Amino acid sequence: MGMSLQNGGRGYMAEINVTPFVDVMLVLLIIFMVTAPMLTQGVDVDLPKTRSVRTLPAGSDHLVLTVNKDGGIFLDEYNVPFEDLRQHLTNLVVNQNKQLYLRADKDVPYGIVVKVMGEIKSVGIEKLGIVAESSEQDAAQQAQQGKKPQN
Repeated sequence: MGMSLQNGGRGYMAEINVTPFVDVMLVLLIIFMVTAPMLTQGVDVDLPKTRSVRTLPAGSDHLVLTVNKDGGIFLDEYNVPFEDLRQHLTNLVVNQNKQLYLRADKDVPYGIVVKVMGEIKSVGIEKLGIVAESSEQDAAQQAQQGKKPQN
């Protein structure tokens, strides 16, 4: 913001130079446009495929518990050690009355998935959604009918 004298130095000019402000705002806009897609990416999991699949609800009233192929457990995008899973589920799901969905990589041993589901049940969560992808055959049929496949 600069001030300049007008009329040969007798008074101040009351105009604001908005060019630097616009420049800063455009740079911030570009930064947010580049970083926003990176913030929404979750944990990379190769989901098992099944015939009937519905999309996850878009609201914020649910959490997704992910088990990746290495056995790592993530609550939404945050890594949670198995020892702390019960506490996190109690605080974030039970106390806040949210719905929980389980995403497990298709290469995760069945024993690990059962162990995680046992922790979920021990906390008192009765309703658990399971996340999967639609099979290629089902996706091809939906494409022929003009429908978009659901994940």
